[in-house]
Amino acid sequence: MTHLRKLMLEELQLRNYAQNTIRHYIRAVEDFARRFHCSPDRLGPRHIREYQAELFNKRKLSANSVGQHLAALRFFYIKTLRRPWSLTDTPYPKKIRRLPTILSCEEVAQLLHAARTPAERILLMALYATGARRSELTHLKVSDIDSQRMVVHIRGGKGRKDRDVMLSPKLLTALRTHWRGYHRKSSTWLFPSNYRRQDRPIDTKTVWCACRKAAHRAGIQKPVHPHTLRHCFATHLYEAGVDLRTLQVLLGHEDLKDTLIYVHLSTPHLHATASPLDSLTLDDRPPGEK
Repeated sequence: MTHLRKLMLEELQLRNYAQNTIRHYIRAVEDFARRFHCSPDRLGPRHIREYQAELFNKRKLSANSVGQHLAALRFFYIKTLRRPWSLTDTPYPKKIRRLPTILSCEEVAQLLHAARTPAERILLMALYATGARRSELTHLKVSDIDSQRMVVHIRGGKGRKDRDVMLSPKLLTALRTHWRGYHRKSSTWLFPSNYRRQDRPIDTKTVWCACRKAAHRAGIQKPVHPHTLRHCFATHLYEAGVDLRTLQVLLGHEDLKDTLIYVHLSTPHLHATASPLDSLTLDDRPPGEK
């Protein structure tokens, strides 16, 4: 480990950044240094602008992905090197907010039934039943399943915040069957990485692959990934009448505006509003006829 990498890692850990964020920030700075074959402390705004342009034009990254790379570099220069950072010299790209893909309830059922194994099915069921992010799901412990209060404790979510979500009776039954059939009682993790190394949680890539393969087997043409089930969880609850404030708590959103996106995704909400075209009286004759 280089001296600069060690310093940056310490700064990130002191500020209690999530492990996923730490890995991304470290990799982004390493990629920046490799691009110029030079230690990053010897590079400046000119190199950052050139790197940013390359991310857009050559690597074809999205504006949000480029923004994440710049956030890593900004942390490195400000917090690790204690240098100024000018937004004028290195402006952040404007974020693009796209509406996520939503599956119908029928499509979610098809996805669950198409899972290759019972172990993969329980992963998908847990994602949909709790609305957890895949990193949160993989770090669930057996002790986080509170069958007395019928809640799931999600520890150290985004922003290092804990929250509780509902425990579905169907999920609890499936988890008990899964636990009896696939795990040793000594495992701490609800989803250990494998049967030999039960001291480690399952990898997030395993969850990703389980979701993608199930979508392919189900013949779902929409782009589906683990976060899709989190969006489905929220949208289907909103369509069932759950208020936005409750959704905000269940999802662990710090700002209510992040939860408002599910209003735009709600089909009944859209259908309840008539198009202005429907209020017009139109002549049914084809254009050009009198």
